Amino acid sequence: MLGRGRAAIARGDAPEAGGAVLRRTRQAQETATQRRTFRTSRILQEERNSRNTPSEQKRHDLPEQRPDPSPDQHPHGILDRLPHIHRPTKEELLAAATGFWHRLGIRFKWFSIRSGRPFNTDEIGAFVSWVFLGHIIWVIVGTTTFFSIAIFAVNTVFAQETLAGWVGNYLTNSSGVKVVFESAIVPKWGSGVITFRNVFVSRRPGQGKANVTKGSSTSAAAAAAAARAKESGEHVEEQEDTNYTQYDLSFDTVNVTLSFAKWFNGKGLLRDVDIKGVRGVVDRTSVQPGDPSIDPRSYRHEHNTGDFEIDSFKLEDLLVTVYQPNNFRPFSVSIYSCELPRLRKQFLFYDLMSANMMSGSFDDSLFTIHPRQTHNHTGLRFDNDSDDASIWKKHSRIRVDGLKIDHLNRGVEGPFSWIHEGNVDIVADIMFPNDQDGSIAKVMSDFYDRMEATVTSHGYLHTTHQHDTSDHHDSASVAEDTPAEDNRFIVMDLRVHMNDVRAAVPLFNKDLSYVNNALIRPIVAYINSKKTFIPVNCRVVKRTSEFDGSWTIFDSGLLEDLSRETYEAFARDVVDGTQRTRRLKKVGLWTIQLAAQALFIGLAGQLA
Repeated sequence: MLGRGRAAIARGDAPEAGGAVLRRTRQAQETATQRRTFRTSRILQEERNSRNTPSEQKRHDLPEQRPDPSPDQHPHGILDRLPHIHRPTKEELLAAATGFWHRLGIRFKWFSIRSGRPFNTDEIGAFVSWVFLGHIIWVIVGTTTFFSIAIFAVNTVFAQETLAGWVGNYLTNSSGVKVVFESAIVPKWGSGVITFRNVFVSRRPGQGKANVTKGSSTSAAAAAAAARAKESGEHVEEQEDTNYTQYDLSFDTVNVTLSFAKWFNGKGLLRDVDIKGVRGVVDRTSVQPGDPSIDPRSYRHEHNTGDFEIDSFKLEDLLVTVYQPNNFRPFSVSIYSCELPRLRKQFLFYDLMSANMMSGSFDDSLFTIHPRQTHNHTGLRFDNDSDDASIWKKHSRIRVDGLKIDHLNRGVEGPFSWIHEGNVDIVADIMFPNDQDGSIAKVMSDFYDRMEATVTSHGYLHTTHQHDTSDHHDSASVAEDTPAEDNRFIVMDLRVHMNDVRAAVPLFNKDLSYVNNALIRPIVAYINSKKTFIPVNCRVVKRTSEFDGSWTIFDSGLLEDLSRETYEAFARDVVDGTQRTRRLKKVGLWTIQLAAQALFIGLAGQLA
């Protein structure tokens, strides 16, 4: 080959001959390199196969007797004989890229595996696991953000009805409430909430399971009216229980934030709720009066897993018309603003009483709930020891001005049921106890106290067993049946001012269950004799456990306690008035006797 190159150079075509020689040289070198690489790979494959043979596995089980490896048999010698392969850098790969997506793929591969080779199975599995775990952490930590992005992704013209149906079905929780969405569900990125606009909620007979649609509130109201008219028809195929409160409400704006942790703990998915602009009708005309012998406390709500426990609840601009049964006049209820630190379905009435702030009107009677204020002091103030400050959580005041008496004399016994005219002003100072301490130290302390009390009671019962066996069995049964009581109390100092009231003696004795018949006529006479203003002061103490499951003032037993305490206050006033009158009569008679005696002494002196 070199000879032919020299001959070509001698003939004068040196440039062309030199280029051909270089090309042939490079091709020969590449061919030799490929042959060496092929031989090396074949040698490595043969060594790998020889290691995996059964004879080799048996040889590994025997004691190792290996000769000293020669330099030619050492694996590093084979690796040293391999040709050096250049590994391309990131810049070289980017320079060889043909477009934007190609460069993006190279950058992603270099970021993840520091190479430009294809992904293997392990890397793909790790990547999928990382994405899945990241989404789980995202759902747990930022539930509202996750759902906001999901809503934004599917909130198209075609998906609006489907998305509204999913969310509405969850919010209604299949409770027989019809929900209508006029507008799409949109996330607010600035405030981090999910917004529902122009929502219509209706609960009427004939709806059955929860029904969620998308449309206008006018059509929903028409459908509800049609269902109402159909229910009042003569031909009814299936009798439906309508003994519940019915309503048609429209919400202007509802802002919610979600929490995966609360949902996982069985407290509902809602964390914060903000409602603005509520209008509608609350119809209770279909509610039938229950058996008078049934205790109202039996109507309390039973706790179910998933009942909402909202951490923050705000309500503004509510105006509804309420229709009561027994042809009671319609009246309006308004809430101008309301802020609750929490709202639980199981303690609904208790949480409403413990609101941070609430103002509104009830049948044109203004009411407010606010923290109690005292001069020269902020927060709680107690006249006793300073240790009492650790017992109470807050001190609130509820004030109702000019409430018509007919809202208080229905379905209750006592003085309120005797009064048939007038209005009352109510001021209630309520002290709410602290929440139960869930710390480990508190739990262990309570457990130790209960165990000590149990041991003491069993020792006492064992001692008394030697004297009276029957008493032992009775006491043991009482001790076993008595549950652990909640020692937290709510204290309510009530001041009731009655204005222009008129009372009448009840006609039937069933209204005098706990009232002394000897005092009823003096109390009625006392009420009628003081038409302008009658002040009544009393205190009500209730366990917080009695508010478990109560939604109204009736099923909590608070109205019955208020009526009883009011009667006792009236009885004290009547007795005090009677004693005062008797004292005045005695003093008056003594004064007349003294004056007559002085007169007679004077006359006797003049005659003498």
